[in-house]
Amino acid sequence: MPPAIRSRLALPDLAATLVRRAVRVAAVLLVALAAAAPGARADTIPVKFAELRADEDTYVLNAEFEVAINPTLEEALQKGVPLYFVFDFELLRPRWYWVDEKVLLVSTQYRVSYNALTRQYRVASGLLGQTFDALDGVERFLSRVTSRPVANRDQLVPGTRYEAGVRLRLDVNQLPKPFQVSALASREWSLQSEWHRWSFTP
Repeated sequence: MPPAIRSRLALPDLAATLVRRAVRVAAVLLVALAAAAPGARADTIPVKFAELRADEDTYVLNAEFEVAINPTLEEALQKGVPLYFVFDFELLRPRWYWVDEKVLLVSTQYRVSYNALTRQYRVASGLLGQTFDALDGVERFLSRVTSRPVANRDQLVPGTRYEAGVRLRLDVNQLPKPFQVSALASREWSLQSEWHRWSFTP
């Protein structure tokens, strides 16, 4: 076969090989960039402990986190941007034959804001609110859940094993739209704990 014909036939194969190599290189680069990106993982809120205990006709929850509001979030507060934290508690009943049954799901939202005139922080949940002179008071308030009723005695079956879980997170969906975009790219806006789980048998 003449050399010119051989060259023309080899060009498509060469192009396909180059495309495959370029795709592989691009995939490796994307994985590396995702791992190195600032928003690749969230700032964590450590969970110190959590427990359920019986108290008269109810079961109450105690939990302690270690909340640390970073400088980026503090600056946003002082510029008038409220922050919304959500505390979640759930109780599951494990089932070997099917997915776990969700017995309880309780969520509490806290709105944290800053008043530039009084130079005070305010934490509000529903109709209740409390003010603090410094940010560390806000952090201590968000870090503790004390004797919170989560279930009536008759809601749980004695002798049955349940799996309880708690977490605390900054709800970025409540932020103004420009800040939501920033939250996608920066770990400093992704403040949350992992689910902390333990077994509980009434």
